[in-house]
Amino acid sequence: MNFSSANSYVRARDSFSVAVSKNVIVGVLCIIINYINGTLIHTFNKHQIFHVNPRYILFIHLVVNDMMQLTSSVMLLLLSYVFYKISVRLCCFLLLFTIIATQNTPMNLAAMAVECYIAICLPLHHATLCTVRRTYILIGIIWFVSLMSYVPDIFLLLSTESAEFLDSKIVCIRNNAFLSPLLQQKNNIYNIILLVIVWSSLVYTYLRILFAAKSADADVKKARNTILLHGFQLLLSMLTYVAQALRQALYVWFPRNITDAIFVCYVFIQVLPRLISPIVYGIRDRTFRRYLQRYLLCGMRASINPQPTIKELQ
Repeated sequence: MNFSSANSYVRARDSFSVAVSKNVIVGVLCIIINYINGTLIHTFNKHQIFHVNPRYILFIHLVVNDMMQLTSSVMLLLLSYVFYKISVRLCCFLLLFTIIATQNTPMNLAAMAVECYIAICLPLHHATLCTVRRTYILIGIIWFVSLMSYVPDIFLLLSTESAEFLDSKIVCIRNNAFLSPLLQQKNNIYNIILLVIVWSSLVYTYLRILFAAKSADADVKKARNTILLHGFQLLLSMLTYVAQALRQALYVWFPRNITDAIFVCYVFIQVLPRLISPIVYGIRDRTFRRYLQRYLLCGMRASINPQPTIKELQ
């Protein structure tokens, strides 16, 4: 296959000072967000109480997923400034982490919404349906589904493309590495099916919680608000699916400032959404917040009672 189209994505080069400024901004944001998320993981690992609650297991999996997606996407950005183009083999390896993390996010959000629905609407069955073992099995299924969306593409790439293409250098985005129109159509269909299932789960659980209990109940209100935040998280994660089309639109809308427009787009699509998870659970959740205060700011001692109430664990 002729691979000249793989290098069709061309952008103007930033000046040295502008490139350094953009990389410093992204690097600082990445360090701050990963520090917060790393603190969440440390808090989870330090306290056994979180290890027996499926809600927190799913949450920490989402945090780990966010860290993987953020780190890999920032690494791709830095490489694009340092080398501009990298080998197809290295690009495919780096895309593995970004794409799988992107696919994991909506499925994890759907799982968290279903767990929230069971806890509110089926409280007597929650302990039976939402066990630690089943939670880890579900996480394994999420990873398997995400891997199956990308690994077959790798095998098809290796079997159909020439060694010349695999050894060539490209601007590392998915459509440049995987040129087959069939793969692009397959990925579009896969993403549509995935998002329809996830959105259906979120809408169903929200409506069931809305109508199944008294609106004055504080726990029900919190559950509804949590699922709405999951929907907002999903909207942000969906931006990655339209990133390619958005880049093409930016070329038309901002031809003179295309590099700045793409950079702003990147920050809002890939970086800032990773802050949502710590806000939803690390700050809003009372139980997690009790322990998080000890580690988030070094040297700060919180005068709190570390023992959570039974109501907070439900």
